[in-house]
Amino acid sequence: MTTVTLGHLDNTVQQASAAAVARVLEAYDLEVEYVAAPRDAMEEHMRRGDVDLFVSAWLPDVDAGFVASGLGMESFGQLYRPTFGFCIPEAAATGITSLAELAAAGCPVGREIVAPDSVIDLVRQVVAAYNLTEAGYTIATRPDAQASDHAAHVLENSLPEIIPVWQPSFVHYGQRVITLEDPKEACGQEQEARILIRSAIRPEMDTDLLDELDELTLGNKVVSALDHAMRTEGMSAEDAAEAWQRGKLLPR
Repeated sequence: MTTVTLGHLDNTVQQASAAAVARVLEAYDLEVEYVAAPRDAMEEHMRRGDVDLFVSAWLPDVDAGFVASGLGMESFGQLYRPTFGFCIPEAAATGITSLAELAAAGCPVGREIVAPDSVIDLVRQVVAAYNLTEAGYTIATRPDAQASDHAAHVLENSLPEIIPVWQPSFVHYGQRVITLEDPKEACGQEQEARILIRSAIRPEMDTDLLDELDELTLGNKVVSALDHAMRTEGMSAEDAAEAWQRGKLLPR
């Protein structure tokens, strides 16, 4: 086996983590061919056997469809641990530390929540759990790219606004935000970012390579740094992954 098709969803977090995994594959003299697609199209790629490895499925909830029996994929390893939350720039100095405080009279946090399309259901769930509509909060839904640009603007200007976002992401690079505590657990449970392998291809894969991938841990901090390098420093996913591998991505 000399070539591996590596699938990932078409966003920077997934692209960057796939590039990091590709560095390991290349060390075993494998040529990597990427398959990038939205979720529905990726399921069809898996069904057709177009994808040997996929990075990464957020389990048990977000990407549960990718491990449906008809797709022929199985999970292993754990690259990082995604968690959803409402964040506020630390430099905004609002003094707010919990979602339960947002509805209080005189709360200094802006009442418009700019939400990416991909997390709108989670945002609505949190807003309902903490009665934020009654407190005057509104949701402004935006395409993911526009919402990310808005989040970058909020961070750059230290605005007292809510950023609803999954960790890891560029938002969390350098610990620039406070993730609000969630006493009602409305943000959902922590996920595990796992590698998927096409079951039919496993016997052809080098067992040492599979063991190394199974033990590979990037962690939220590294993936946030990869995402930041791509979004704000103009690096390609491959350049960011190489910087990580050479120990140049994070300050020592």
